[in-house]
Order: sequence, then structure tokens, then C-alpha cells
Amino acid sequence: MFRPMRLGAQALTNEECEAVLRRGRAGVLAVLGDEGYPYAVPVNYVYAEGKLFLHGAKEGHKMDALRRCDRASFCVVDEDTVVPEAYTTSYRSVILFGRARTIEDREELVRRLDGFAAHFVKDGPEARRAYIDRYLDAVAMVEITPEHVTGKEDEMRRRKQT
Repeated sequence: MFRPMRLGAQALTNEECEAVLRRGRAGVLAVLGDEGYPYAVPVNYVYAEGKLFLHGAKEGHKMDALRRCDRASFCVVDEDTVVPEAYTTSYRSVILFGRARTIEDREELVRRLDGFAAHFVKDGPEARRAYIDRYLDAVAMVEITPEHVTGKEDEMRRRKQT
């Protein structure tokens, strides 16, 4: 169902892919948009318990697309450094393919939003909860369960590590 990586020697291990996803804070979500056009949107995210979590408004292009089709892909660029003397870049990235669901249960939504907020801000749980309560009725939280994850880094990085 999923294509094998063309340059397999540059593939990250599952553990390396998970480390990139845990480290990251932003990526690009790609979904099937309006009239069959791809729709890719940069979003903040949290990777926890083997799943990807992102949030946004309850209405809009992203949520409409996910309601129509639960398949999504997500890309995180962990490293992207120009190496001018070699006419190349040093890079590391991960692409995740999975199924999305909107978290509907209010308790689960609050718990996931709190985990999300804790990933980005250093406020204590009381301050986070006050903020969450203020916006809870307007926010959606999406959980993406991975079906396939691949990662890749440039050949120079791979050679340095072996």
C-alpha cells in the first residue's frame, strides 16, 4: 500500500523517526482539500503515546477536509542546513501517513489540550486549565493514528554516524 523509500540507505529507523516526531513542534498537515485539490497547512503538534495531536478551530478548510476523508499525511523537517561548499543541504525529515479523528469526548479533549499546552508553555496546570476553559467550546483537537512512518536524512549525515 505504501511505497518503499527509493534511497533506503538514507532511511531513519523507527526509533529515529519517533525521536524526530517527539522533538518537533511544527509540521505540515496534508489532506484532501476542496474539489480534489491537495491542501497542506503548517500546524503546531504534539507527538505522544504513538499518536500525533493537533488543534485548531472547529470550522474551516482543515476540519472540512478531515470530515470528508480521514486520511492525512504529516511532514516534519528536523534539520535543514545549507552546505554551500558541497552544493547540497544537510537534512532530516519524517513523513507520517495515518487516519485522523476529532476528539469529541469533553474529558479527553481537556486532557489532550492540557498536554498540548504543557508542551508549549511553562505555565502550571491551573493557568493552562483557565485558558483551556475559556476557549474549549471553540477548539477542535485532532488525533492522527499512524499507519506508516518514514524518515530520511542526507547521505553525509548517515556516513558520519556509522
